[in-house]
Amino acid sequence: MSIKTATINGVATIEIARPEKKNAITSAMYQAMADAINAAAAEPSVRALLITGQPGIFTSGNDIEDFMARPPHDGEAPVFQFMEALIGCDKPVIAAVTGGAIGIGTTMLLHCDFVYVADDARLAMPFVSLGLVPEFASSLLVPQLMGNRRAAEKLLLGDPFTGEQAVECGIANAVLPAGEVLNHARRIAERFNTLAPSAVRESKRLMREPQRAALRETYRNEAEIFGARLRSPEAMEAFQAFFQKRTPDFTQFS
Repeated sequence: MSIKTATINGVATIEIARPEKKNAITSAMYQAMADAINAAAAEPSVRALLITGQPGIFTSGNDIEDFMARPPHDGEAPVFQFMEALIGCDKPVIAAVTGGAIGIGTTMLLHCDFVYVADDARLAMPFVSLGLVPEFASSLLVPQLMGNRRAAEKLLLGDPFTGEQAVECGIANAVLPAGEVLNHARRIAERFNTLAPSAVRESKRLMREPQRAALRETYRNEAEIFGARLRSPEAMEAFQAFFQKRTPDFTQFS
């Protein structure tokens, strides 16, 4: 399955554990993460959730082979169940990021409450370079966080950025040495063991609820366009180039 879960001292940890594939996420892994988030949200003993990857890699994004074999067709697809679970989670979600966080590896951070990144972190949203469009409501949230011009660098050009830049533009809380990120994130998560749980949940709801309808509308609209783009000649060229380990040639398109 490549998703490991454990609940220790009130913290439900969801670990992306597929280092041999750079933690690329399959449909089954999305389902496992969705189930883990929903289970943690329903478990009274859980006060916070912690999402992490492996040392040196958070996730390289979608597993392209699996994604092409099992493209999401409707709202019941595992990737959308994962998105809905994370958007709807009423408990604090903390992310610990080391190494690469590509595609949904970055966009999922937009829906976490605390994000701690390593000094070796490299984030990127290279959707356009794959002939695709932004997902997980990033077309709404990224311009909100950093303004249209810097958002264009990240979403249209797909420029990668560092942990320091993620803090500067509001995606992350702090940068730490790679060996300290996970322990620091866990300490933050464990602080919720001493706070009033219903007050925490209600406060998060007050902070997040005004925008949840817009987030759902945006990610569903993105998903419709994304699904159509998957079948486009541009995306086909990008995926062929990926498997052939070459740069895609988009000069043939207008």
